[in-house]
Amino acid sequence: MATRVLHRVSGGLGRATSSGARPAGCLVVWSRGFTTSGSRSGKDSWFKSLFVRKVDPRKDAHATLLTKNEESNLYKIQFHNVKPECLDAYNKLCEEVLPSIHADKYYPCELVGTWNTWYGEQDQAVHLWRYRGGYPALTEVMNKLKQNEEFTAYRKERGKMLMSRRNQLLLEFSFWNEPVPREGPNIYELRSYQLRPGTMIEWGNYWARAIRYRQHNREAVGGFFSQIGNLYMVHHLWAYKDLQSREDTRNGAWQQEGWDEVVYYTVPLIQHMDSRIMIPTKASPLK
Repeated sequence: MATRVLHRVSGGLGRATSSGARPAGCLVVWSRGFTTSGSRSGKDSWFKSLFVRKVDPRKDAHATLLTKNEESNLYKIQFHNVKPECLDAYNKLCEEVLPSIHADKYYPCELVGTWNTWYGEQDQAVHLWRYRGGYPALTEVMNKLKQNEEFTAYRKERGKMLMSRRNQLLLEFSFWNEPVPREGPNIYELRSYQLRPGTMIEWGNYWARAIRYRQHNREAVGGFFSQIGNLYMVHHLWAYKDLQSREDTRNGAWQQEGWDEVVYYTVPLIQHMDSRIMIPTKASPLK
């Protein structure tokens, strides 16, 4: 499959180069300047220009360029590694507390989904929260929960069951759907990509066009990028009826003209990638 991508796309690149044209979507980031000065400083300038990457200065942050500007949703994703013997008790505890916070309008937050990892890191729980109103809403929720005795007791009991935990604050890509509750049963795949620093805009440009290849079976749930935590991290969340449906849907994308080029151009942007297959818990709005 990878060979097919390289063959088709590199062939196209070769033809484009010979004619002087650029492939669609290709970003030009190199420029080499020559100097006519005979001075040493001129020679140094020419020599350095061969190795220094030239980029246009940006006046906007990634968050401004890639998100829905008319909205200010902030997401928090939590990864809890649970002691194997405590997973059932942990799930029961979460089912008793998390839905009440989700349903209470006093807290400007929503539980988007909660899962246990099926394939990937074992004995792991994943929770995804949305804060409508951005950082002020997050701060408001945290301050209010400090005064919630039930939540304080929940955290204390939960701490006895965990081996480790980590979280990230995320924003959603403008071209992805906003995650909304859906009926099940479904399995969910969280594909996480650690990008090379400086490539987030390029990733967003390609996926803004690529997402249309992955909408046919309503499998696209949400796409996010990190703001706090591991930086230059992207998460894509997908829903499938089962593992065979996942296989069929992903294979179907390769039959569409243009998907192979998306893969060709985005793979070099990735430093590391990971996939989790997750099962929603009883408390999850994403069933």
